[in-house]
Amino acid sequence: MQSNIVEKTAKYFREKGVVLPTISELKNPHLISDDIKNKVLKLDKDAMDPANLFRVHWFNKRDHSKFLDVPEHIVLPSEFTGVDAKIIVNLGRYFPLITAHKVLAAYGCLLPRILNGSFDYTKQKAVWPSTGNYCRGGVAISKILGFKSVAILPEGMSKERFNWLEKWVEDKNDIIKTTGTESNVKEIYDACNELEKDKNNDIINQFDEYYNYATHRAITGASFEKSFLKVKGDSDLQARFYVSASGSSGTLAAGDYLKENLNAQIAVVEATECPTLLYNGYGEHNIQGIGDKHVPLIHNVMNSDYVVGVSDEATNNLNLLFNTDEGKNYLTKRKGFKSDFVDRLPEFGFSSIANIIASIKLAKKMKLTKNDAIITVATDGADLYETELAKTKKQFSKIYDQVTCAEIFAKNFEAITVDHTLELSHIDKERIFNLGYYTWVEQQGTSLEEFENRRNQSFWDKHYKDMISLDEKIKEFNSL
Repeated sequence: MQSNIVEKTAKYFREKGVVLPTISELKNPHLISDDIKNKVLKLDKDAMDPANLFRVHWFNKRDHSKFLDVPEHIVLPSEFTGVDAKIIVNLGRYFPLITAHKVLAAYGCLLPRILNGSFDYTKQKAVWPSTGNYCRGGVAISKILGFKSVAILPEGMSKERFNWLEKWVEDKNDIIKTTGTESNVKEIYDACNELEKDKNNDIINQFDEYYNYATHRAITGASFEKSFLKVKGDSDLQARFYVSASGSSGTLAAGDYLKENLNAQIAVVEATECPTLLYNGYGEHNIQGIGDKHVPLIHNVMNSDYVVGVSDEATNNLNLLFNTDEGKNYLTKRKGFKSDFVDRLPEFGFSSIANIIASIKLAKKMKLTKNDAIITVATDGADLYETELAKTKKQFSKIYDQVTCAEIFAKNFEAITVDHTLELSHIDKERIFNLGYYTWVEQQGTSLEEFENRRNQSFWDKHYKDMISLDEKIKEFNSL
């Protein structure tokens, strides 16, 4: 611990009125003191006020007027999914500042650096590499705390991400656009390695940051358990699966908590256009937010149970269907779905739709019943993909009507099959685990010992316990 930097940062925070929320408070915001809670709930959710740190959790009400007992979630109707199993979708768009849940991971990754003094706000910039939402979350947290920051993301990501960043960064040069799109994570690492040559840049890489894993296991996992128990009530409902896109593998880590506490199996989702985990494959796709073509260092591969492939054609087209008047009219008038349900479909972004499709695939493959539940997540909403929607619409040669909507729904939703669904044997897990060697040991310089230690669940449990133990350090820091 660099106590001089800790004391300097504490003094700075005291002058700015910054109080850091504990892990326990983010797991259960009812533990937040009434004084802080009353202040927070009077603020605009996107205000650059440090009190909004106490909104960085899953329990915000839609209108942000109060903290809920369980996360905002949707139980998809079986007449919509075509399966009997209950698919519980936890909603990430009600996080503050960025309308996406990655702001939580950013806080969790920066927090230890503040507490141990490894980040000196007077000299360093926090560098946030991402395929979109994580870097926005990092910039938001940094700005609230008065820290300098840099966002790194592929140039092909949605325009909405860049529009947001341009409003929040101090200098547009602090937005670094790397070559490619969702699948070009290697190019992001190359940019990080170049920036790292300057010791005043602190690279907070979600793909190898164990606190990203630990944050989601501790906070997101515990939060999703509450939504499941709410749906379960007094019934015999069983949590059979947790389904999440691979991405950085941060959100996926909630599965470790749900497996330990609810005995749910973990299913990893990826694009069939870039089937890295399924087939050691490669390619490009547009399911934005699930960066791939490698195995993240923080993916606890040996604890994963299934891999499910979903096509970006399906997510692109369903995003169009769910977010246009033509599509909504088709779903309500032709298919007979309730309008209050259809009105909520814009709460699902690209990766959210992918998670839902994968959940339906699993329910079909495993022949799940009404007594079975699948827990999944909508990390963001459709508002971040409006320009992508326009691109998809152009592909229909300007003919987009009720017939087109029927074709989209029939092909991309009603006809969901169980293809590209793999139950992981021990050999499969070893194959996927070993695939990460080329990225992390050969390219990024991770020690072989650290890489191999990741095979053991005890390695991951230690990081989880380290995260939980931060509460006392946070309280001590706040008291300085």
